[in-house]
Amino acid sequence: QVQLVESGGGLVQPGGSLRLSCAAPGIIMDYYAIGWFRLVPGKGPEGVSCISVDGRSTTYADSVKGRFTISRDNAKNTVYLQMNSLKPEDTAVYYCNVNIGSLGYWGQGTQVTVSS
Repeated sequence: QVQLVESGGGLVQPGGSLRLSCAAPGIIMDYYAIGWFRLVPGKGPEGVSCISVDGRSTTYADSVKGRFTISRDNAKNTVYLQMNSLKPEDTAVYYCNVNIGSLGYWGQGTQVTVSS
């Protein structure tokens, strides 16, 4: 059974930082690229970042470039999203995603709220 578990969200002031984690107890993450998405009520999902299997290739949405960093620790079976210089517009529920074959899997999400 594929299960993704996000954590690390919370309330932070503008300019602050958070580190999100995505753990996958049911799979060996080494074999898969992992993505982070976010969802704001009333808006469509936005792809935030993605990391390749070996971690050497990463992509970022223009809105987060230079502020967010995705990384992975395959020994811990975990992918991270370091978020710095957070802005109110980063407020969203953040999800990690893995595609295995023709199926996509998502966690339950973690809420990030950026507000003073």
